[in-house]
Amino acid sequence: MGPCVSPVSGPCVSPAHHGGGNPCGLVNAGAADGRVVAERESGRVRVRGRDDEERLGAAELGGELGERATLVQFSSAFCAPCRATRRILGEVAGIVPGVTHVEIDAEDNLDLVRALGILKTPTVLVLDAAGRVVRRATGQPRKADVIAALGKAV
Repeated sequence: MGPCVSPVSGPCVSPAHHGGGNPCGLVNAGAADGRVVAERESGRVRVRGRDDEERLGAAELGGELGERATLVQFSSAFCAPCRATRRILGEVAGIVPGVTHVEIDAEDNLDLVRALGILKTPTVLVLDAAGRVVRRATGQPRKADVIAALGKAV
């Protein structure tokens, strides 16, 4: 695989940080001067709590919200952890009743990415039934952590 490319600033300015040529999953969400906003942090997952002002609906998601909760994944084409995250979230949505998994291509939805402050892929938002963001995490999650985060939404 080649170097990662930010949809805003072009090629990654620090290709050495990917190690072995793997893309970093960086999404430069709009630094005015084109500098890199954030880099993948050693594969660690960063979690934030409730964002009371942030709500997403069917129009933003391109589909309906889950009856109890929705797992929203922001991905990019060359993001290896995004594929594993897709599998994990799909499994959780399949075993927890009323939960839906929606994947959004960050590069194709830059306005939404900027509005929500998404800086990296994968980023996962856990929405309650009303579309409020109750949890936000970056990096590849563990299945147990996703199930625990759903407890905040239902």
